[in-house]
Amino acid sequence: MSTTIQVRIDAKTKKAAQIVFENMGLDLSSGVKLYLTQVIREQGLPFVPRTVNGLTSAYETQLLREAANAKKKGKSYSSAKAALAKIIP
Repeated sequence: MSTTIQVRIDAKTKKAAQIVFENMGLDLSSGVKLYLTQVIREQGLPFVPRTVNGLTSAYETQLLREAANAKKKGKSYSSAKAALAKIIP
């Protein structure tokens, strides 16, 4: 038994997805079915969500926290040459 789902999405995203699926030999409906099948198989998202920087959200948060901590407590040098001189005498 088949059922229908409706999804509201902007036209640009729909067209871009259609192009990707067409390049794979699929129509949009088949691509969505494939995605949902993978969600069931994986019991979750079939991919790791990434930020705009290409990192996982947790890793990006960790990097930002470490950068803020380094800025607050770390040493600073006037140049890369000065920093290297400190670690390579």
